[in-house]
Amino acid sequence: MPYLIIEKTLKKGKGVFTQQKIEVNTIIEESPVIVMSSTERIFLDKTKLHDYIFEWEGVKDENGTIGCCVGLGYISMYNHSYHSNCEYFMDYEKELMQIKSVRNIEIGEEITINYNGDWNDAKKVWFDTEV
Repeated sequence: MPYLIIEKTLKKGKGVFTQQKIEVNTIIEESPVIVMSSTERIFLDKTKLHDYIFEWEGVKDENGTIGCCVGLGYISMYNHSYHSNCEYFMDYEKELMQIKSVRNIEIGEEITINYNGDWNDAKKVWFDTEV
């Protein structure tokens, strides 16, 4: 979307911000993903890309171990928040991810998702973060 920009944040590195107001239930982004097997994920987990991948339930190995994906577009740049203003959806068949607003978002506000999947899931994530 032309109104989304990548900017530095105070504590999280880079993040996605909006240059226009976004209404609740707006699909902000729909992007393809690159899907990788559980074997490929083992290698990715040893690199900086580990922080930018999503588990991808659409691909599992014979042991049931889940693969992963890297979202193209801005998908992998959205920061985590337990009080996120968006949520993400995965379309395993089409190999796409969508970002959708769960409330109105103001100009200049950072677009955030909850890395646990559901926008309001308070389960602790795997890294230190402010609530």
